[in-house]
Amino acid sequence: MSSLFDFDAKPDPYAVMGNPISHSQSPLIHTEFASQTQQRLNYSAIQVDAGGFEQAVGNFRASGGKGLNITVPFKQEAWEFVDERSERAIQAGAVNTISFNDNGQSVGDNTDGVGLVRDLMENHAIELAGKRILILGAGGAVRGILGPMLAQQPSEIVIANRTAEKAVALANEFNRGDQLQGCGFPSIDELPFDLIINGTAASLQGELPSIPATAISSGTCCYDMMYGKAPTLFMTWAAKHDAPKVLDGLGMLVEQAAESFFIWRAVRPDTREVIASVKAAL
Repeated sequence: MSSLFDFDAKPDPYAVMGNPISHSQSPLIHTEFASQTQQRLNYSAIQVDAGGFEQAVGNFRASGGKGLNITVPFKQEAWEFVDERSERAIQAGAVNTISFNDNGQSVGDNTDGVGLVRDLMENHAIELAGKRILILGAGGAVRGILGPMLAQQPSEIVIANRTAEKAVALANEFNRGDQLQGCGFPSIDELPFDLIINGTAASLQGELPSIPATAISSGTCCYDMMYGKAPTLFMTWAAKHDAPKVLDGLGMLVEQAAESFFIWRAVRPDTREVIASVKAAL
């Protein structure tokens, strides 16, 4: 039973930091998680100017802040800033979740990859073990998902990028035998893939990497890590080429947030209702 003291206690402050930040769905997501799990917290969005990240985190923490999500363009800066890093953060080379522990230290984690894997496997029943996967792009977003994707033991992951050297370097860094390889867009082979993931921002810029139409077969799922009110350019391309399953990254957004929430509060929220709420709010 709740005591008077419980009602008097100040809610724990959490926030997301980025620039721009006004579009962020994180306050809605975490407010719904808190309501669902009966956790007493406030979650806000904080815009941080270039060069102001360290001070912003210091101010937030000094005012009693318990944890932060970090988004573009501060994930690498957050990685440098924290006192400790999880294995996932080390692999990703980026931090999107910061916790402040009782010893006064900041701990960095990265929940993007596990968010993607959970969305694919739990929300869409897509198996990754033994599958042939094509990932478009070799930037920070792709780096963040590779560890958890490889842990599912796909038969092969091909990273394709505009600059082939960048894809090859990333593949070499993560490689486990012949499971992972990198190439330029023109060198994507014409055999079909079980899963194609767009990890570039090309969809938002009205451009699309050159992908052979033969990469899609009757069993291919096409997944864009981006999301919006309307289907992305990549999703439109996939539908035009008869991909049987075409998905956006909204579920990934909610699932990575749920993992952050679990790190902070040791409670795992149910994501399905929240995915529906965010979709309705777009």
